Amino acid sequence: MTEHHARKRFGQNFLSDPNIIRKIVDAIRPAAGDTIVEIGPGLAAMTDPLVERLGHMHVVEIDRDLIARLKERYAPERLTIHEGDALKFDFGRLGAPLRVVGNLPYNISTPLLFHLASFADSVTDMTFMLQKEVVMRMVAEPGTEEYGRLSVMLQYRFRMARLFDVPPGAFRPAPKVTSSIVRMLPLPPDKLGAQDEALLGRIVAAAFGQRRKTLRNTLRDFLDEPDFAALELDPGLRGERLGVADYVAIANHVARKGASPV
Repeated sequence: MTEHHARKRFGQNFLSDPNIIRKIVDAIRPAAGDTIVEIGPGLAAMTDPLVERLGHMHVVEIDRDLIARLKERYAPERLTIHEGDALKFDFGRLGAPLRVVGNLPYNISTPLLFHLASFADSVTDMTFMLQKEVVMRMVAEPGTEEYGRLSVMLQYRFRMARLFDVPPGAFRPAPKVTSSIVRMLPLPPDKLGAQDEALLGRIVAAAFGQRRKTLRNTLRDFLDEPDFAALELDPGLRGERLGVADYVAIANHVARKGASPV
């Protein structure tokens, strides 16, 4: 089989360090009977040990050359290949409970995380490798430089933990950045609290749209001075000072007012 050259347009960096691969698979803890889907299996570095433990799994892959390799390597009863873009894939069709894993392409990691969050109700857990910078934003606490829209929206829906880092030398070709492994566990519905999650998303996006501006300016389409007073919220704060619960309280206040902008 000819060598596959990583394609920049797909954000491809292939994991090649056997010790790191073993560590990631051990962190996933695959068990017989689990329904696992891997995003971007690439050259099957993680797919091989996962299939070995599971017997059967699903993968989502966009690269036709890699799809051809996977079809040569695995019988259909061992590997179900979903050809296409993970950003457009309906993970809900794989049934529940679902476990999602993968080395996510750096160039689409943020929109892909938001897409995956929409399937949280049918997911047991997600274990991903991402650029360390992105993972630090995902798990960031209020008041830190990394804390932002991604932090709030993912922490609203998931309990997350950064497990360990993966050095550039573990890949071929080696990326210029360090990666990290993150585990995401969906929170139960009764822990979420937002009456209107789309509204929550718009409020959080507005709060972080201009980071240097205060809430009085960034949320002016949602809150006036009496609203800040009712929420016991200082309008002179910036968005990064508020926790997830604060944003849920704002969204529910706006929802009750019935004055949310379209």
